[in-house]
Amino acid sequence: MKHTPTIRAELDRYLQQEGLNLARFGKIAGINRGAVSAIVSGNKPISINQLDQITEAMDLPEGHFYDLFIENFIIDHPPNMRRIEPFLHRCVELNKLDTIRKVVGVIMDNPLYSSKLFEIAEDLFAQGQHEAALILYENVAEVEKYQHSERLALCQYRIFTIQVGDDQRQNLRVATVFEVFVERLDEIDQLDALKDLANVYRSLRKWDKVDEMARKMRGKAEIQYSFIHNEKRKEGTKEKKTRGPLFGYIAYADLLCGSVCEAQGDYQQALQYTYAYADLDWVLETDDDTQHWVNLFKSWAEGNTYVYKLLSGDISVLHDYVEYIAETVASNEQISKLLNVIIAANQYSIDVDDILKRFETEIASFSQQLSSDDMYTQQVIPDYIAWFGYELAYYYLHRGVYNDGFKHLMYSMVSYHTLNNETYFINCMGLFLHFKDYAVPETKAEFLNLIEKVWMKNVEKNGTAAHSG
Repeated sequence: MKHTPTIRAELDRYLQQEGLNLARFGKIAGINRGAVSAIVSGNKPISINQLDQITEAMDLPEGHFYDLFIENFIIDHPPNMRRIEPFLHRCVELNKLDTIRKVVGVIMDNPLYSSKLFEIAEDLFAQGQHEAALILYENVAEVEKYQHSERLALCQYRIFTIQVGDDQRQNLRVATVFEVFVERLDEIDQLDALKDLANVYRSLRKWDKVDEMARKMRGKAEIQYSFIHNEKRKEGTKEKKTRGPLFGYIAYADLLCGSVCEAQGDYQQALQYTYAYADLDWVLETDDDTQHWVNLFKSWAEGNTYVYKLLSGDISVLHDYVEYIAETVASNEQISKLLNVIIAANQYSIDVDDILKRFETEIASFSQQLSSDDMYTQQVIPDYIAWFGYELAYYYLHRGVYNDGFKHLMYSMVSYHTLNNETYFINCMGLFLHFKDYAVPETKAEFLNLIEKVWMKNVEKNGTAAHSG
């Protein structure tokens, strides 16, 4: 039978090797002699703080004995969360994710520990320790997968939030998995979940899903808004808060439905949705935060009114729309607005050289977007940046400005490769091949190098033989 070494045995061996008595070692480690004696004799369990002190005194790397700690004090003992919780937090500090997986795998045989692990995961999530939190959420979700609990749904919401990233194919998968859990969430959490799902589907241009999520969100938000303003509501009732103002979910649903109609080319219906969130006189709150959001929706409605008229062929609004863009401070909003300009320019053969010149500084900064927890900024904006590159390349290439056209096209191709969006990557390839005769040798080489890089990555990912000589 294989003998498992112990931390006590390792410490005892070290003391003998170095010729140290308990008092001397205790002084080096900052632990009193009695505690060291109890640890060596096995009369007292080792706390994680003491283990770290012992490890440092033995001049070993941080976390050196953590695997042994699991073997000696977790696997061979009834799980004790007073010992396990500080151990997990210390593993997080040292980024020992495999050790966290090992601990959780040991104790999750007992479903009674789900609740405490979920609390720890929530703390880690709030601290931004998403990788470690994900391990706990996934294990809790696995244990509770047949219980249909709100905690299970919240675990799935957190998993979705953490796993959504640059890979749009992965994003579609995690959104699809999470969507079935939305109805199990608290009524207020459902609103934020539906909004997040809508924005992920929006970045994927899955317009039927955007429409579905928006309509569900609107219906649930209207019920909640009516409830909180119902005079029969108990005085002093504490309601759970949404991330944004409650009326904003109703208005944002109309904004999303407008974007769906825009994608479908139904600009008149898109305008009707825009007029709806432009008129928020029905909102009952009067505080400063409410007024801030009302003004934002009115501003977005003004811009989108220009957009839908412009895209429907009313070129007369272009000047006013450009002035509206110039007053926009947030760079992430300028991206979508200038994207609309270039789409209209390509659709109706409009010369927008002067507009592009006016905003060249802003356009050059589009690739330097700030990170954000907001799902729109995190997911929709990167898609807009890649899309803008494609439309700008199309504009320049069709006007014979080949250097600028190929520069923006290559940027768009790299972006869509990063996003793992095969459809739009292929669109970029097609545009390049259509104008390949106008590309200089350096640009052709850059294009071929990118294609080979993508090919080799797919070979590695799928395990397909490269058959290279």
